[in-house]
Amino acid sequence: MTRPNDGWAGVTWEDWQDHDGIRRRLGQGADPEAWSGGRPLHRAAAFGSPEVVAELARRVADVDALENGATALWEAVLANRPDNARALVAAGADPWRPLIGGWSTGRLSLAGPTPDLFTVPEGERGLTETERAVAQEGRRLVAALGSIYYEGTGLACVAGIGAEEAIRRLEATRAGGAELDALLENPYEYDEDQGLRIIGVTTVPGGCVVTQPWGYAPQMPGVLTRLSVGTACYGLYANPKSGNQGAIARDGVIEGYDLHPGGGPYLDDTPEEVLASYLYQCNAVAYSCAWAGLRLTDARAVVGPPDIWVQLPQRDYWQC
Repeated sequence: MTRPNDGWAGVTWEDWQDHDGIRRRLGQGADPEAWSGGRPLHRAAAFGSPEVVAELARRVADVDALENGATALWEAVLANRPDNARALVAAGADPWRPLIGGWSTGRLSLAGPTPDLFTVPEGERGLTETERAVAQEGRRLVAALGSIYYEGTGLACVAGIGAEEAIRRLEATRAGGAELDALLENPYEYDEDQGLRIIGVTTVPGGCVVTQPWGYAPQMPGVLTRLSVGTACYGLYANPKSGNQGAIARDGVIEGYDLHPGGGPYLDDTPEEVLASYLYQCNAVAYSCAWAGLRLTDARAVVGPPDIWVQLPQRDYWQC
C-alpha cells in the first residue's frame, strides 16, 4: 500500500505515462525515491514514458539505485522499453554493471529484440555461442507458439521420449467415441474425477507434451514422477485463480514445486535461469517447453488436438 506521506497515493500503472501529472506530484512534494515500498524510477522505467523516466532520473540521488537486485535500466530492458532505457543512459545509468546472475543489463539486451540498444565497450565479451543459440531458439519457439489462450491448462513437457512411451509409463488407455466427444465439447460439465483422467499426448521434436486444456492432471506429482524416469520434465498448471504454477521432476523425483514459469528473473537465479526468464517473460508455456528442450513448431501439442487422447488409470496421483 502506498504510504500516505510519500505523495503517490492513487497513482495507477497508466499514470506513469502522464508527464504533466507526475511532474505536478513531484512539485507538490512526492518523494522521487519511494513509492509503495519500491522506487518510482523503477516503475516508470517499466510502465512509463521516456519523459517521466527523464523527469524522475533528474531528481533521484542515484539513477542506478537497486530494487530487488535490479536497476531501473534493467527494468526498462526487461519490459522492452528501449526509449526508456535510452533516457536512463542519457541520465547516466550504467548498462554494463553486473546484476542478477552476473548479467549486466547491456549483455542481457544482446539476447533480446533490440541487441543494438547500447554501445558495446571494448573488452566486453558479449554473448557466448551457447547463449546466442539459446536466444535464437527462444525467439523461434515464441514465434512458433504464437499468441495462445492457455488459462486453465495443465502441461507436462517431457524430454527425450515420445507419446507412445509416455502412454506406456502412465499405463494409460486410448480414449475415444461419443463419450470423449461429449467431454471435449464441454469438459467443465463432467465429474471432476472423470474429466481429469482424460489427457492428450503428442510427440514433438525433443520429446513429448502431455496436455489437458481444462485441468491440472499433467502436473500432478504421480504423473510427473512416472514420466520423468531416466529423463526430466517440467510441469505447468495455468491456474485461473492464482497464476502459473510450475514443477520439475527428474528421474522419478520431484525437484521443484510451486515455481513461477514466465516470471522473474529472481535475485537468486542462475545465469541460465536469468536468460530463460528474459526470453520467455509472461510466456509460461514457452518457458516450460524450453526447459525440457522441446522444439515445438506450432501450438497444437498444447491447445490440441493432440496425437492421441488417453485415459489415466484410477489411482492417487498426488502421491509420488
